[in-house]
Amino acid sequence: MRILTGLLAILLPLTLALPAAAQSKVKTDQVAPKANAPAATKDAKSDQAAGQERALPEVMRDLSRLPEKVRQMRERILEAARSGDLNKVVTVMQTNEMMPVFSFGSGGSDPVEYWKSNYPDSEGIEVLGILVDILETPFVHLDKDTPQEMYVWPYFYGIPLNQLTPEQKVELFRLVTGSDWREMQEFGAYIFFRVGISPSGVWHFFVAGD
Repeated sequence: MRILTGLLAILLPLTLALPAAAQSKVKTDQVAPKANAPAATKDAKSDQAAGQERALPEVMRDLSRLPEKVRQMRERILEAARSGDLNKVVTVMQTNEMMPVFSFGSGGSDPVEYWKSNYPDSEGIEVLGILVDILETPFVHLDKDTPQEMYVWPYFYGIPLNQLTPEQKVELFRLVTGSDWREMQEFGAYIFFRVGISPSGVWHFFVAGD
């Protein structure tokens, strides 16, 4: 009898422990799927990045897609720049609805003096060659249906540098030097000269830098 009582004393705690062990296992199985949460987060980030890539502005090459007033302003600027006369470009700027931004910081109020001081070897004429080259590149239409809506030359201004194709980089190096490219990579965006004209034909800027 004492032997039987001893066996029962040993078996009873083991029997009571089994449900607790089974319950613990169920809880572990329920928690385990949380390990997959980081992967789902990465997928969401990848989808977001893909969406941003799809949102890149269209590179536009067909001038007929420009609003008439934009096309007219572009032609006026090109005609003045091709003349080789800095003052003719300034005349276009002054007859504009606003004075286009031509410098950041201490550029003064006289574009001619500013260009001559920055390109002394050519007495400023070099900037006119740059202006012509800029306006002859493809362009982008940015910030559609907003107060900041703008047609901008060259299109590199609207495309992240790390997403330029090899062919687009060739087009870029027709405008900039290797040192310019290195500086832009350090900054993280295209910061060479660009031209912006609003849909109403107002010339807003011809500027370089950040």
